[in-house]
Amino acid sequence: MLAITILGNNSAIPAWDRNPTAQILQSLEECYLIDCGEGTQTQMSKYKIRRSRINHIFISHLHGDHYFGLIGLLTSMSLLSRTQDLHLHAPAALEQIIQLQLSVASVQLSYRLYFHPITANEIIVDDSKITVESFAVKHRIECWGFLFTEKKNPRKIDRVRIKAYEIPVSFYDKLQKGEDYVTKKGTIIPNEEVTVPGPKPKKYAYCADTIYDESLVDKVKLVDMLYHEATYLKALHSRAAERFHSTTIQAAGIAYKGQVKKLLIGHFSSKYEVLDEFLTEATAVFENTELALQGVSYRI
Repeated sequence: MLAITILGNNSAIPAWDRNPTAQILQSLEECYLIDCGEGTQTQMSKYKIRRSRINHIFISHLHGDHYFGLIGLLTSMSLLSRTQDLHLHAPAALEQIIQLQLSVASVQLSYRLYFHPITANEIIVDDSKITVESFAVKHRIECWGFLFTEKKNPRKIDRVRIKAYEIPVSFYDKLQKGEDYVTKKGTIIPNEEVTVPGPKPKKYAYCADTIYDESLVDKVKLVDMLYHEATYLKALHSRAAERFHSTTIQAAGIAYKGQVKKLLIGHFSSKYEVLDEFLTEATAVFENTELALQGVSYRI
């Protein structure tokens, strides 16, 4: 299971009770923090996100609304006596910024912080449960999107058939991994006789700040959920282009061309208090669109 919880959905500055960008991707085992705008750790407390479950943080780019909450979170983790390693994936310049902040405050973290500079379109995390791939997006400065892909899910055991073949409980784990069972008499019980395929692995794509860019279509093709910034309504398409941002219909266009299953739009400009028109415009192009609303968890 994967789900995305929105901690912040505004662009540039906090406004209209909306915080700058931050999201938590949750699996059954851990949480992955994607961007960390101002106020993120307050939002985590509000929505009961456990800091201890975060082992990887991904920062898309170094505009402040995407990382100004990071140093506070890192030091809070230390004050709470964290001991497990933490991995930070971000543009290379962030390492110097973090080290300077820690140095001038004479802070020694209670845990090991590993910094992984993002330099290319490549797999940046590959563990037993998930892979994360970085891909470049087009913004005013270096900026990255992220593709999260579940590893193959274990097969499900058919309880009725497994009893008929008298397969011991101790072999269940191997069955879920796809192994055949061999009886004491040497008879092979094919795996597909007693199991069924597990759920199809899920994919989540995060397109951070970017101008409309059709090359992203290949990166997000057929994902289960796409988050794409939609800073402006369509009437301000010229301003969006000048500032290397996207509009509602542009985000929806990428989702439509990429044949994604669901679209989330966010990074709303502070000039808009009410967001209803964002949904109206986007759904006219791609029907299965939702607003990325703070505090809401969206199952992928």
